Amino acid sequence: MVAWAYFISWIFQVLYELLRIYSFIVLIAVLMSWIEPNPYNPIVRFLHSVTDPLFDFFRDRIPLVFGGIDFSPMLVFLLIWFLQAVVLPALQFYLVPV
Repeated sequence: MVAWAYFISWIFQVLYELLRIYSFIVLIAVLMSWIEPNPYNPIVRFLHSVTDPLFDFFRDRIPLVFGGIDFSPMLVFLLIWFLQAVVLPALQFYLVPV
C-alpha cells in the first residue's frame, strides 16, 4: 500500500512539473509573438507546434481578440493553474488513502 502511495505521488509530481514546463513554453511563445521571429527557425516551429493547438482550441470557441490583443494564452495559463491547484491535488487526495 505504501508503494502505491509513493508511485501515485511521483506520478502527480511529474504531471505538476510537466504543466509548469508547459507554462514556461507558453510564456516564451507569447514573448516571441511580440518580436515576430523567423517562422522557419526550428525553435519557433517547435513553439508553434506545441502551443498553437491549444490556443486555436480557445480561439475557435471563444472570441478572445479585443483591440488586436489575443487573450487565449491567458486562458491557457488559467487552465494550467486550475489543473495544478485544483484537479491534481483533488485526484491525489482520492487516489492515495490517508
